[in-house]
Amino acid sequence: MNHSSSSSPSASASVQAPRQDLLADDPATRSYLQARRQAAPDAWSSGLHLGAQQVLWAAGADAPEPSVKLSLPLGGARTARQFFRHAVPTPLELENAIAVVEDEVYVAHRQLQGLLPGGQGWAPWSADAALHELATLAGVPRGAQRVLTLEAMERLFNRLAAVAEGRPAAHEGLPEDPVFAGTLLVLRELMHHLPFATMTLVETP
Repeated sequence: MNHSSSSSPSASASVQAPRQDLLADDPATRSYLQARRQAAPDAWSSGLHLGAQQVLWAAGADAPEPSVKLSLPLGGARTARQFFRHAVPTPLELENAIAVVEDEVYVAHRQLQGLLPGGQGWAPWSADAALHELATLAGVPRGAQRVLTLEAMERLFNRLAAVAEGRPAAHEGLPEDPVFAGTLLVLRELMHHLPFATMTLVETP
């Protein structure tokens, strides 16, 4: 995608960040606080909530409350409703969704640039049930803390792409569910372009 200053107005205008009106007990903040308890002093921690209608991100360094909160107009159901007209999206529907979601994520990426010290990358925590479902489909063992890697997520997305090309979903062990596809697509773009190579999935505190 072209990420010059001439990005589409709809992409840049639809993310109003950093937003300060998110509730202090939103799911991203709760995950941030869980990550914070196990982080090294002065290290940045982050929490992610990928909901049906929006993505919430909370991050900070050695603080009881996150210093950065973002809200993106992306979500599993929202993406499915906007782009998918079939239980299993077509290749063109996936391509169109990726183009728009990537632009939205890039806006958030620009807002987070420069926060992390050299050598540190984002590694968010989340307690989202939908992300736990993706991890299970990606083959991540169940446990108190589950790590979903970029590579495992990409393999799962490639299976979805194969189903979009005509492979039976049952052969890949995937649901014929546009919300599942939308959630996976948004997560993929977040991991690639925010970016982060791993995320830790935990139970709701």
